[in-house]
Amino acid sequence: MVQPLADEADAAGPMSRRRAIMAARARPRRTASQPLGHQTLVARCPGAVQAFTEVLWARLRREAEDALERAPILAPLFLDSVLNQHSFEAAAIHRVAARLRNDVVTLPLIVQAFNRALEADPEIAAALRTDIIAVYEFDPACERFIEPFLYFKGFHAIQAHRLTHWLWLNGERDFCEYLQSRASEIFQTDIHPAARFGRGIFLDHATGLVVGETAVVGDDVTIQQDVTLGGTGIQAAERHPKIGSGVIVGAGAKILGNIAVGDNARVAAGSVVLRPVPARATVAGVPARVVRIDAADGMARPMDQILLDLAREAFVGTI
Repeated sequence: MVQPLADEADAAGPMSRRRAIMAARARPRRTASQPLGHQTLVARCPGAVQAFTEVLWARLRREAEDALERAPILAPLFLDSVLNQHSFEAAAIHRVAARLRNDVVTLPLIVQAFNRALEADPEIAAALRTDIIAVYEFDPACERFIEPFLYFKGFHAIQAHRLTHWLWLNGERDFCEYLQSRASEIFQTDIHPAARFGRGIFLDHATGLVVGETAVVGDDVTIQQDVTLGGTGIQAAERHPKIGSGVIVGAGAKILGNIAVGDNARVAAGSVVLRPVPARATVAGVPARVVRIDAADGMARPMDQILLDLAREAFVGTI
C-alpha cells in the first residue's frame, strides 16, 4: 500500500501534514449509488488545485525513487519520465509523448504540441490532474500514482485525446488525425478527435473503446473496456450519445444514437442502450431497460462523505 504523504506535505508548504495524511488514507470506491463531485470541486478552486498538484508531484517523485531502488533495470524509464522532469505536467506530457512517438512524429514534436495546447488552454492541465486522481481513487488495482502515470493505457489514451481534440479545434487536422491514428494503434482505443470529454475520466483497461465524433462525456465518468459510444447509421449531424456526469459504463456496453444518459446513471456490462437513460438509473439488457432508479435524497449523504474525506480534509487550508 502507499505510504502517507508526510514528507511531501511538509515540502508543499500550504498543505499540513495531517491534512495530507488524511487525503492519502481516503480511498473511496465508487458504487452504483454514489455520485461523484470531488474532482470538479478541486478543479473549481485554483488554490486547491495548485496545492494538491505540489503534493501529487512530490508523491510521484518519491514513488519513482522507491521504484528505481527496487527495479534499477528500469532506470531510464523512471529518470526520463519523472525524476529528470521539472513539473507534474511536464512529466505527464513526456510520458504520453514517449509512447506515441515514432519515426514520423518524434518525441520533441509531440511535446511541443502538448506545450502549445497547455499554454492556450489551462483546462487541459486541470483535466490531467483530475484524471489521475480518478484512476487512483476508483481503480482497486491502483495502489500508487506512478502506476497510471507510467503504465495504464487508459490514462494515457485520454491525455492523447485531449491533445488531438485541441489540435482538431485549432485546425491542425492532418497532424491531429495522424496522432489519433497513432494513439488508436498504441492504446487500442478509437476516440474521434472531435468528441468532448470532461474532467476526472477513468478509462478502465480501455481496450476496445470506440467513441464517435459527436459524443459528449461529462465529468467523473468511468468507462470500462470494449465500450462503444456510437451511431445507429440512420442519423446525421448529432448522432452519438451524450453521457452525463458521474456515469459508470460497464464492460462491453454499446450506447448508440444521439441519446442522453443522465447524471449518475449506470449502464450494466453487455447492455445495448438505444433509448435515453434517466438520471440515477441503472439499465441492463439487450435492448437495455431501466432496472433501478436511486432516490436523489438517498444519494446526497455518500457524496457529502466523499467531499468531506477528500476535498475538505485535503484542501480546506487553501479554499
